[in-house]
Amino acid sequence: MTVHFTDRPDPARADAGIALAATWDTGTPERRRQTLDAIRKAWESREWPHPGLLSYSVHAGEDGTTLLHYSQWTGEQAHQDFVRQGPDARDAGIDAAVPGIERLAPHTYELYRSGFRAEGDTREPGCVVIVEAEFAGPDPARQRDWVDTVFEALGEDPHTPAGGIAAHFHVSTDGTRVLNYAEWESAEHHIAALTAPGEGVGSPSPLWERVQKYPGMTGGGVNRYTPALSMNAG
Repeated sequence: MTVHFTDRPDPARADAGIALAATWDTGTPERRRQTLDAIRKAWESREWPHPGLLSYSVHAGEDGTTLLHYSQWTGEQAHQDFVRQGPDARDAGIDAAVPGIERLAPHTYELYRSGFRAEGDTREPGCVVIVEAEFAGPDPARQRDWVDTVFEALGEDPHTPAGGIAAHFHVSTDGTRVLNYAEWESAEHHIAALTAPGEGVGSPSPLWERVQKYPGMTGGGVNRYTPALSMNAG
């Protein structure tokens, strides 16, 4: 299988059993540009690495130095089979081009719920917002209840933020985290939504307060990214 470059991944694709998300810190904007060049060269010069890998995407962080890696797999078994093959030659090539990249260990997720774009909406996301929530100890029911509460709050909110396209809520397989892969028209639209009344995206309400102060939630974060590279098996 050959590598096919695409505009963006489809977080809601039905054949994806798991998604992995990891962050690389390259140190400087110039090193990040070099890293993106090295990633593209490493992937386009080799065959697709494993039939169980469905897509591989890289997004550039607003901070100028980080890269978010988002990959979709048919399931955990496929990913483990790939890992057992040994070190990936792509990473060796990237490290040779840009030594010293700091890699944070990936988290493994399953897609739980998506808020899709309206029928006929052809907008392309110029910004991906990654919203993460962390919880005290593994509890799959708590993960899903928190996501359901977000959807309930969205459903009752009279003010839908302009520029929002879709949101894809992933729950970590270890039961401790939630990741929302949210697609927006632009970073400016997301910034405007955050500066509206309330704490974050969403009008002030008891439901949004429950989302923000959910029992057992210990942390989280919000980071904006620009889509940079996306690939699948051609």
